[in-house]
Amino acid sequence: MSKIKVAIIGCGSIAIHRHVPEYAANPNVELVAFCDLNKEVAQNMANQYGVSNVFSSHNELLMNVEVDAVSVCTQNVDHAQVSIDAANAGCHVLCEKPMATSIEDAEKMIEASKANQVKLMIGHNQRLMPPHVKAKEILASGKIGKPLTFKTTFGHGGADSWSIQGQDTWFLKKDKAFVGAMGDLGVHKIDLIRWLFDEEVVEVAAFVETLHKDSDVDDNATTLLRMKNGALGTMAASWTYYKGEDNTTTIYGENGVLEIHDDPHVQVIVKLIDGSIERYSVGAIATNEAGGQVASGVIDEFVSSIIEDREPSISGEEGKKSLRVVLAALKSAESKTFVTVE
Repeated sequence: MSKIKVAIIGCGSIAIHRHVPEYAANPNVELVAFCDLNKEVAQNMANQYGVSNVFSSHNELLMNVEVDAVSVCTQNVDHAQVSIDAANAGCHVLCEKPMATSIEDAEKMIEASKANQVKLMIGHNQRLMPPHVKAKEILASGKIGKPLTFKTTFGHGGADSWSIQGQDTWFLKKDKAFVGAMGDLGVHKIDLIRWLFDEEVVEVAAFVETLHKDSDVDDNATTLLRMKNGALGTMAASWTYYKGEDNTTTIYGENGVLEIHDDPHVQVIVKLIDGSIERYSVGAIATNEAGGQVASGVIDEFVSSIIEDREPSISGEEGKKSLRVVLAALKSAESKTFVTVE
């Protein structure tokens, strides 16, 4: 089979550290074009990977280069339109999260992918990380019994410490990002909990605030979540964990507790009420810290879904469900009320 011709639209840190290296490592892929609003950034990536097609407009790219699939790694407010344009050009689409800034735009993305018979996948990489895969297996086995409560957190020093633009990053600007830590990190953990429990979030209460960054989007979000099966839990997303990243989850069941750690040696621990303890070393959680760039699995899953002509495991519909919870949390924070997730 001929290689899948892939273009990268948006050449910031997530493209530099995740998408592009993972495409380059996949034997079924040929990188054919780079695009960024800052053409120099795109040119630097093209030079590094020996690619001749460089653009500052995604529409020009789609009109001038033969492309089978794209990664949409743009600022959040452009995710939907770029994805729709790519789908209408007949390209499979892998879009970073949050997939859109409204449910209406998310639905337009899904409709465009269906109308053009192309794949749409959202980059919720937490589902594919080995500790989370193992945790889901343990939950499904019934080992800890019915899950009753949980806590999950994802935090680091902030998008300004991760972005190639530093303090001037679009992540800190509402007109480009739409939402801050809640959309950057919180949506990951919401998606993870939905997937681990195989349940939807039905009610949310949230604080979504700017505590420390010079930004007009939130740098911290703390939410209370009620799952459809009645389980209760908290989700914290933060850009002010300045001492280091925290990407951990704990689930308390009727027969024990399941702990997921971002530890390089032991990532999953099960402690049962009979006193027994099980420890699993299954592979690290990918982090944004130096030395933490293990493969996310997202690119390989996207490529496999194209080759096998099947729905990606993290579909547009799944991305929309997680986005819906984020939007409910924003509504809760604004109204200072509990909000039912539609």
